[in-house]
Amino acid sequence: MSASVSVSGVPGAAGAGTLRLATAGSVDDGKSTLVGRLLHDSKSVLADQLEAISRTGTPDLALLTDGLRAEREQGITIDVAYRYFATPRRRFILADTPGHVQYTRNMVTGASTAELTIILVDARNGVVDQTRRHAAVAAMLRVPHVVLAVNKMDLVGYEESVFARITAGFTSYARELGVPAVTAIPISALVGDNVVEPSATMDWYGGPTVLEHLETVPVTAESPDAPARFPVQYVIRHGESRHYAGQLVSGTLRVGDAVTVHPSGRTTTIAALDVLGTRVDEAHAGASLTVRLADELDVARGDLIAPVDGRAPAVTQDVTAAVCHLADQPLVVGRRVLVRHTTRTVAAVVRSLGAVDALGANDLGRVVLRTAEPVVVDDYAVIRRTGAFLVVDPVDGTTLTAGMTVLRG
Repeated sequence: MSASVSVSGVPGAAGAGTLRLATAGSVDDGKSTLVGRLLHDSKSVLADQLEAISRTGTPDLALLTDGLRAEREQGITIDVAYRYFATPRRRFILADTPGHVQYTRNMVTGASTAELTIILVDARNGVVDQTRRHAAVAAMLRVPHVVLAVNKMDLVGYEESVFARITAGFTSYARELGVPAVTAIPISALVGDNVVEPSATMDWYGGPTVLEHLETVPVTAESPDAPARFPVQYVIRHGESRHYAGQLVSGTLRVGDAVTVHPSGRTTTIAALDVLGTRVDEAHAGASLTVRLADELDVARGDLIAPVDGRAPAVTQDVTAAVCHLADQPLVVGRRVLVRHTTRTVAAVVRSLGAVDALGANDLGRVVLRTAEPVVVDDYAVIRRTGAFLVVDPVDGTTLTAGMTVLRG
C-alpha cells in the first residue's frame, strides 16, 4: 500500500494559521471518540475534564464532545460540538457533527466553514448510505480537503486488504461527486492507532497520522488567485468624505485599483485603505477594513466592491443553487422568503425545486429563486463567501435553507 493511500497528493509543507475542520460519518463510526483521542493525546484536555470522564476507570473519550444531556443518555451526537485546541504547529477549530440522517442539517452547519472534513467509516461495515450522504454534503459545500478515516481497524485484525477495499470504494464515489482530493488513513480511535501516534500494528501503512496531516495540510479557504470581493457593511462619514467598512472576503485590494460598485455598475478607483485605523497600500482576504473611493458614488450597505476585470460577479434576479433544507416546515414552490447574502437581504419567491414539489428537513436539492432586487453572486465553487446564502422566513426570521449558488452546470 502506498504511503497514506493518498488520492489527493496533498503537499506536506507545514501550514501556519488556524485550520477549521469538521468530523462526519454514520452512527457509531466513532467520531466523538476520535475527537476525544485527538484532544487527549495532544495534551489538550484539562485535568478536571480528564477526571470527569474517568470516574468509572478507563476514560470515555467520547464524553469530551458529547456534552448535551440527551447525547450522554442516548450515546449519540445530536448537536454540533465545537472544540478549540492547538499544537506547536497550528491552531484548530473542530466541529464534531452528528451521524444520524435526521441531523444532516447540523452536519451542514458544522462543515459550512470547514477547510477540511474527516469522514469516518467503520472498518467492519465499510461505506454505507450515510457515508455517501456526508460525502455528498462535503462535495456540495466544496470543502477543500477530505480525509477518509477508516476506523476500528483493531476489530478487523488490522487487515490491509480491508482498508484498501474501503478506500477504493469511497474514492471512486467521491470522484463522481467532484471531490477533488481524498486522503485515506487507517485508524483505531479507541486504541489510538494513527490518530496522534503512529500505529505499531499497521507497519504496512507509511503515511501520516491524523494529527500530522491536520498540522501540514495547506489552509486555503479561497483560491489564492480569487478575485477581490468587498461587501459593504457600514457607511461611515468623515467630514465631507465617506468610508465603507466591511471584510474583504477574497482576493486583494490595492490603492489605485479600478473597481466597480455592484449592483449599480458605477466605476471608480480606490483612494485609500485603512486596516485597524492604519493607512495601508493593500489589503488581503480576511482583513476588516475601510475603503475610500476617489468619486462620491451612491454606495450603501449590501453593495459589493470588486475589481474592474474579466472576473466580475454575476448581477442577477434569478438564483440557481444547491441547497440543504434546515427547517421542519417544508419549502414549497411559490413560497415567499427572504434571501440573506453577504450583507444584503432581499425578498424572493421560490420558482422551482427541480423534480420535487417540496423539500423537508435535511433534504438536499436544487432551487431556483426569483429575487425582488438584483443580487451580486459568484459561483460557490469559486468563492464560497459570495456564493453562499440563507433562505429565511419573512414572518419570524427562522432560517429555512442553506444555499450554494451554481452559475455553471
